[in-house]
Amino acid sequence: MKAKVLVVDDEQGARDALQVILEDDYEVTTAANGHEAIAYCQASHYELVFLDVAMPEIDGIETLKRLRTLDEPMDVVMISASDKAEQAVQSIKLGAYDYITKPFEPDDILSAVARVLEKQILQREVRYLRSEIAHRYGELEIVSKDPKMLDILQLVNKVASTSSSVLITGESGTGKELIARSLHQHGNRNKAPFVAINCAAIPSELMESELFGHEKGSFTGAHTRSIGKFEHANGGTIFLDEISALRSELQAKLLRVLQDMEIVRLGSNRTIKVDVRIVAATNTNLEELIEAGSFRSDLYFRLNVIPVKLPPLRERHGDVKLLAQ
Repeated sequence: MKAKVLVVDDEQGARDALQVILEDDYEVTTAANGHEAIAYCQASHYELVFLDVAMPEIDGIETLKRLRTLDEPMDVVMISASDKAEQAVQSIKLGAYDYITKPFEPDDILSAVARVLEKQILQREVRYLRSEIAHRYGELEIVSKDPKMLDILQLVNKVASTSSSVLITGESGTGKELIARSLHQHGNRNKAPFVAINCAAIPSELMESELFGHEKGSFTGAHTRSIGKFEHANGGTIFLDEISALRSELQAKLLRVLQDMEIVRLGSNRTIKVDVRIVAATNTNLEELIEAGSFRSDLYFRLNVIPVKLPPLRERHGDVKLLAQ
């Protein structure tokens, strides 16, 4: 099903031009004034509204204000022949997604639609993931009778509300991800996303894009811009499982993230600020990898601010039966 786009402009030529640009890929409806636009939006939902600023009766700014009061507000991109900064700022403050000046190029319009639709997809994913995590882990409590594990759970509760990096070590099956989720759930970032990525499960050539995102055209097959796991996790926690599998170039980039809390998408030179807590995990002895020259010591020390070493199940007396139950 095609995304629905509403074009609002009092000039027939402008409406026709936008319809020609959009109609191959989207379901386009046009309106000649603000009253028509409001009526259309009350009757149906549009993924995006292109709204001209200078219109008779009620102008684009007033129409935007009224659209924002609907039960289901829609994304709006303002279009104007004026490039006055005050008008653009006012539109953004009122909730417009973007502001495009006339004359525009077809790419300006198509890029705006692509960005809005990508944002909406990500918002739906975040809502789904939050509800899924709340459903599956909302009552998450790690139980144990083992004294070593009880000490670890006490440590988890103590450091959950800090933003310090955590390195969880332990054999496979000892509950490293459960500990990471518990850190997130009991901390002050628990309203933001928890994003997990297994560094050993993704081909090394795709890992940079997975972590940091990419720009359109940055590599073969990159037809649209995509944000990475760090941007997905912004405000929350990113869990980097099997961190030992990260190749050396990405270790250096991850170190820069830990130092500066900035990422750079693949194919871009622009830095993007992120606010994430990094929790890493491994079943490998990283100190041995450092000795062998395959893991950076400076990255290890940045990750290992709060070390959590999980005992193997065979040493957790009484926990095997408890976990089975």
